[in-house]
Amino acid sequence: MRVLMVEDEPVIASFVAKGLREAGHNVDAVATGTDGLHRAREEIYDAIVLDRMLPGIDGIEVVRRLRADGNRTPVLMLSSLAEVEQRVEGLRSGADDYLAKPFAFIEVLARLDALLRRQSGSAEEVTRLRVADLE
Repeated sequence: MRVLMVEDEPVIASFVAKGLREAGHNVDAVATGTDGLHRAREEIYDAIVLDRMLPGIDGIEVVRRLRADGNRTPVLMLSSLAEVEQRVEGLRSGADDYLAKPFAFIEVLARLDALLRRQSGSAEEVTRLRVADLE
């Protein structure tokens, strides 16, 4: 799996990126919303791990712009903002999942796996082609 990690806190970015790499995933890490938006628009990723509070463009705006562009890459939003209203805002902005800090890495991995399972299931339905009685 190829993952874009957008996180401005170096300790968290390093922790998550290292864990994902050890789990066999390729990770590109950037520290600003602007850089994350640029990378997500220019490269193909299987998933994006996106911090909500970023310098410049915040995570809410990054995911809104990606969705407006038609980018449907699964997004796991991370944030220390954990109130229900804040989580709902993150999900309504276009994030596929929202995980409050602090978190256990195993939960990040499990949530990414779940996002990819959902995406691959829907992709199978979308790419099915039928002509007459052939499928």
